[in-house]
Amino acid sequence: MQESTLWQAVLGEIELSVSRGNFVTWFKNTQLIRYKDDVAVVGVANIFVKNQLEKKFNTLVVETLGKNGIRPLKVEYKIHTGISPQIKHRDSEILKNQAAPAAVRDTARPKATIGGVTHSYRQGLNERYSFENFVVGASNELAYAACQAIASKPGTKYNPLFLYGGVGIGKTHLIQAVGNEIMAKKPGARVVYASTEQFVQEFVDSLRIKKNTSDFASFYRSADVLIVDDVQFLAGKERVQDEFFHTFNTLYQANKQIIISSDKPPKDIPTLEERLRSRFAWGMTIDMQTPDFETRCAILQSKAAGQGVSLNQAVTEALASQASGNVRELEGALNQLLAWCEVRRVEPDIQVVATMFESNQARPKHISARQIIERTAKHFHISMEDILGPKRDKDIVVPRQIAMYMLRSELHLSFPKIAHELGRKDHTTAIHSIDKIEKELSYEGSIKQYVLELKERLYA
Repeated sequence: MQESTLWQAVLGEIELSVSRGNFVTWFKNTQLIRYKDDVAVVGVANIFVKNQLEKKFNTLVVETLGKNGIRPLKVEYKIHTGISPQIKHRDSEILKNQAAPAAVRDTARPKATIGGVTHSYRQGLNERYSFENFVVGASNELAYAACQAIASKPGTKYNPLFLYGGVGIGKTHLIQAVGNEIMAKKPGARVVYASTEQFVQEFVDSLRIKKNTSDFASFYRSADVLIVDDVQFLAGKERVQDEFFHTFNTLYQANKQIIISSDKPPKDIPTLEERLRSRFAWGMTIDMQTPDFETRCAILQSKAAGQGVSLNQAVTEALASQASGNVRELEGALNQLLAWCEVRRVEPDIQVVATMFESNQARPKHISARQIIERTAKHFHISMEDILGPKRDKDIVVPRQIAMYMLRSELHLSFPKIAHELGRKDHTTAIHSIDKIEKELSYEGSIKQYVLELKERLYA
């Protein structure tokens, strides 16, 4: 049996014995390079996958190989540059087919035309957001339970669902997890996810291009599930609020599920029309709080495991104490630690954490997009005028692309917002740049080193 055929059989069995998240993260992008002298060599994409397979899944791999006819005395995991990096975001997948809207995961109708043009939505459901990798604690357990109930029977319970709370506490994760769960159970469902920024832009485009909104309206009103993020940005936009009101009514009357998130409750959103305010409160409104200490520890360990790293309790608690704000702050502190350790080739321990945060120079509560761009420019010894300007020299383009990647990975900004921050008019530039950097990070090259160094210094 050829190595590739054998390994596909092995992967098929492993997929049935582990969770989908574990399979996609650790096994999907692997291959059997060779089997010789009772040693099986498995190619992996990066050091994180290598460590996780060695420490956690080696016994499973050996046993499954045995079931398929070979019984190696040893399995070696090698970083193999021939393996394509795992694509973590659907954004990269969408880039291959710019006519397919990422906002609608509908295999039967992969394209949508609004305002006379075929649109390419870049902020669709992200498959890494699932119930499985969402850490539940006292601050979010009610929201979690409501979202699971909706995923089981959309449109029949808690409709609409309105989640609100501060930045970086998991609202986007939860509402996208609902969409992903519904799609997994019913692949033909029309699940539409859109940020309010995207909704507004599409509405404006439909007016500008075709002078009417019929295509725009039919697109959103034909959804089985409509998920709208950051609805507070509807404030002050009268025409858009009117359109959203009619979309809401159409879906609600048809018993279609509506899920909304915001940074504040409906009553506190300024200049929001009263008719919308009342409708947002028709179903269930849930306040999501900042995670407590125990939940922060669990989140850190979960995210570390997702990168193939095991943190001991002392390190976890030290990080959780330093980053007490929100999940993004926790993730940033963890990334800073892992970058620090990878640059120095050391294991994460309490001494490393103490060194990183010595002299009480703890990670700041917040870093702005402007600060990230400034520090990226400074790191590469170029001016702000150059990184924000039109120049296409390689020594400027690469830092600009890295800055876009940092804005996405650290602040989770939307592609249009990233493009705007870097002075670009077309957000497809941001998509291309981030996709390119993500691919480069799977190799041991200069780009990866630049990113690691920048992440390490970003919060200094």
